Amino acid sequence: MDYPDILEILYIEDHMADTFAADVVEEFRKAKIMGVRAGTEHRYTGVWVVVVDGRVFARSWNDKPTGWFQAFRKQARGTVQVGELELSVRGRVVRSGRIRDAVTAAYGEKYPTKGSRKWVEGFAEPERVVNTIEFIPS
Repeated sequence: MDYPDILEILYIEDHMADTFAADVVEEFRKAKIMGVRAGTEHRYTGVWVVVVDGRVFARSWNDKPTGWFQAFRKQARGTVQVGELELSVRGRVVRSGRIRDAVTAAYGEKYPTKGSRKWVEGFAEPERVVNTIEFIPS
């Protein structure tokens, strides 16, 4: 019988810790807006949320030094509110072009209304694409 090697087991366990439970992912998928807060000092800010391959992402419209995105870059731990849930998270800046493109497409699919078009097109601008963050359980 073949047994998985210890590094494979550790990788699988680590990856599983980086994903939300399926029912929680569904809450993010259903939500149009979620609240995000870096650390404990900041107030909650409402942001558009998308799910790609079972992973949770948001994108900052502006990159203010005092905004939520920069706060997560400085202090990765924080909290999100989605539905009736309040969850401890870590924010991880997305560097992969493939994932950033998938997030851009997900915004267009989730927010298809005429009133959302300006924002969806704005989120596709290069200066905003780099402001993509993934939220993982903390």
